[in-house]
This record gives sequence, structure tokens and C-alpha cells, in this order.
Amino acid sequence: MQAYLESAFTVPQLTTELNDPQAIWVLAGVEDELAAYAKLFPGEVPECVRGDSAIELVRFYVDQRWHGSGVASKLMEICLNEARQHGFKTMYLGVWEKNFRAQTFYRKWHFERTGEHLFQMGDDPQTDWWMSRAI
Repeated sequence: MQAYLESAFTVPQLTTELNDPQAIWVLAGVEDELAAYAKLFPGEVPECVRGDSAIELVRFYVDQRWHGSGVASKLMEICLNEARQHGFKTMYLGVWEKNFRAQTFYRKWHFERTGEHLFQMGDDPQTDWWMSRAI
């Protein structure tokens, strides 16, 4: 996990991502604090994702202090609306096969498992599920 964090969340890496004109960022604040954020990106779509004009929900993070507060649901609602307003008709995401809490949340939002892929977490290859839904 530490190796992944040190490569994926460096200042140069985040600066590059924030400046990418294709990326759609959604930030959620509570009490003047950043409580959650999401990143949508229209990259290469996995074959297992069915549907037209797909966008990936690349990141969806809610600070643990705000779990169970409704922040995640509001963030997802905004992500779906943003994708729809940009003309996308399908949203997909990758979730770790052992992240049951996230899977339950995504299923509540009508995402269904459509496939799987290998995600390299530092030295640990992990299986992630692809989940998708129509927008």
C-alpha cells in the first residue's frame, strides 16, 4: 500500500492529473473541510463493459470521518449527473474484490459486476472487479 501511495499520490503525479483537460473532478466539502473527492476519466474502456459512451469512475474516496454521513451518496449523485451532462451513457469502475463495503455501496447505486482485472498494489497483485451501470 505504501509503495502505491508513494507513486500514485505524489505532487507531480497529482498536478499532471489535475491539469488533464479530459478529467472531471468532483470535490465534496463538509464544514469547510474536504470530505471526499472523485475523478471521472474517459479512457480506454475494458471489453467487459457494455454500453455506449462509457466513462470510468477512476477515484472515489470519502474520508473515514464522513463514512455513513451521506457524503458518499451525494458525491455519487453528482458524479452521475456530471457524466450525463458531458454526454456519457455508461459509468464503470474498478473495486478490490475484498472491499465488501464499497461493493455494497456500488450495488446500491445499480453497478453490476461485469469482469475483473489485475491491479498492482505495490508488490501485491490484487484482483479488482469491473462494475458498470447505465447512466
